[in-house]
Amino acid sequence: MAIIVNGVEINEAQIESELAQHAEAESPRDAAIQELILRELLLQQAKKQNVTAPTTEEIIGALLEAAIPVVEADEAACLEFYNSNPESFTKGEMASANHILFPLGEGLAGSLAKAKAEGVLADVIANPNKFADLAKEHSTCPSSAQGGSLGQFGRGQMVPEFEAAIFSTDAGVIVPTLVETQFGYHIIQVTDRSHGETVSFEEVKDRLQAFLTDMAGRKAMHDYLGNLVTSAKIEGYSLPAMA
Repeated sequence: MAIIVNGVEINEAQIESELAQHAEAESPRDAAIQELILRELLLQQAKKQNVTAPTTEEIIGALLEAAIPVVEADEAACLEFYNSNPESFTKGEMASANHILFPLGEGLAGSLAKAKAEGVLADVIANPNKFADLAKEHSTCPSSAQGGSLGQFGRGQMVPEFEAAIFSTDAGVIVPTLVETQFGYHIIQVTDRSHGETVSFEEVKDRLQAFLTDMAGRKAMHDYLGNLVTSAKIEGYSLPAMA
């Protein structure tokens, strides 16, 4: 079925031409189609507003610049974010941990892997001294040879879910639930924590303002594109929800 955007067709040749720009995407074809749909919607909107420029890219840029003005985050917004997220403004915070990794799976295999992980978690909570032996027996991570030891690391060195669990757990404690990441199910034992020191607001104010301004711009862009999609008639393809 052809893809029609407010009466304008996106053909197979356009999709094939766009594919190369999305080779790294999980689904290059979907990414290409979504890009073409959004581009078409933006060009249609630019035409309605009589936005002109020498190239397609410049037309879209001019439209977005007019529709989404950059509003810099003020000091009050920066201070509020700073005070609400103290963990993000700590330097030198370190931790050491051991883990036991179980692979993810689909269907019955996935359910069995998780059930096995839950059973081993119960065992190590009841018998923490068995952690290293159980890591050597069950973990699929190369660290199993060292009893699951990952050594010392700082914030930003581990995937977010893993890091969040470790830096919210005291030294000497086993995280009481499985932690799921892209790598699998983890049983985590925090062996050491160094809380580091807080970075002053003055030291991070300029970077924080740039960050919050960028985030606000991204949200405004998301909302703007979402409104275009909501009000459009798109046939032959269902765009993911942009809520």
